[in-house]
Amino acid sequence: MTEMKIGVLDQSPIISGHTPAQAVRETVRLAQIAEQLGYHRYWMAEHHSIAALADPCPEILVTRVAAATSAIRVGTGGVLLPYYSPFKVAEQFRMLEALYPGRIDLGIGRAPGGDQMTALAMGEGRYHGAEQFPEQVQYLAAYLDDALPAEHAFAKVKAMPAGETAPQIWLLGSSDYSGALAAQLGLRFAFAHFISAQGGDAVMHAYRARYQPSQREPVPHALLCVFVICAETDAEVERLAMSVDLRRLNMDYGVNAPVPNYEEAANYPYTDADRRRIAYHRRRVVLGTPDTVRDRLLELLAAYEADELMVITITGDYDSRIKSYTLLAHAFGLSRLG
Repeated sequence: MTEMKIGVLDQSPIISGHTPAQAVRETVRLAQIAEQLGYHRYWMAEHHSIAALADPCPEILVTRVAAATSAIRVGTGGVLLPYYSPFKVAEQFRMLEALYPGRIDLGIGRAPGGDQMTALAMGEGRYHGAEQFPEQVQYLAAYLDDALPAEHAFAKVKAMPAGETAPQIWLLGSSDYSGALAAQLGLRFAFAHFISAQGGDAVMHAYRARYQPSQREPVPHALLCVFVICAETDAEVERLAMSVDLRRLNMDYGVNAPVPNYEEAANYPYTDADRRRIAYHRRRVVLGTPDTVRDRLLELLAAYEADELMVITITGDYDSRIKSYTLLAHAFGLSRLG
């Protein structure tokens, strides 16, 4: 089988009956197993004040995960840049690159990562929005690469520690906005199929067609991130999917709660409207036995013309999540030595 690059996106899910600290420890455990299985990247997401997700500061968790592994690339999926100073983010990731050279990815997003009240709290009463996002991305890349024009007012400001290598920069998105910006700035692009299952192929194609080469990235490079649940039987797949079905239903209804366990999901009093919502959200999930999931992911890879895949899996217990990633790695013939 052709060698593939597949990564893992981890939102550090807090499963009902477990603590946030346990969820963080499970992130570290999964990263170590993902490396052993042959996954290429391990990204951690930023979310704020969400009872189901434990990681508000992936730039810190990256340090722990990178220290617990030795070869897998580690990064963010992503840092929510509108909240932060591009210069400070550049300093953080220059430090990470100094600690773990050649292994650090900086994924950047512009979503709030929480509700409107949380966004206001992050901005001390003001929501800054993402109007300055393109300029922030340009500054961030320039600081990382020490590439501000000599005549720029901040040209003498250097993001330390300096070094010969720099983190990869990825723009993350689920619409055409980030794809167009990544093409314009000559940066890598990751599309979130797990957020938006419709129209992403056109976004990816437009990214390639409009790509403007940069010194950092002479050619376009695209990644597709897909929600996956893989198990040995279809019956087990359906059982595992119940927790995520109810989690997404809770999101629709504004219920801020941990990821439901299987008992909670099985006993929930679903209405016909609930089941229609669940069926709608299932479009964003690839479910099945290993061969079924592999074949569907290969179809998506071809349709989107993506260079790499990334998968996110959340179930109602941590061991079945690991089992899903293990089955998928075996189905694709992944190997760290490969």
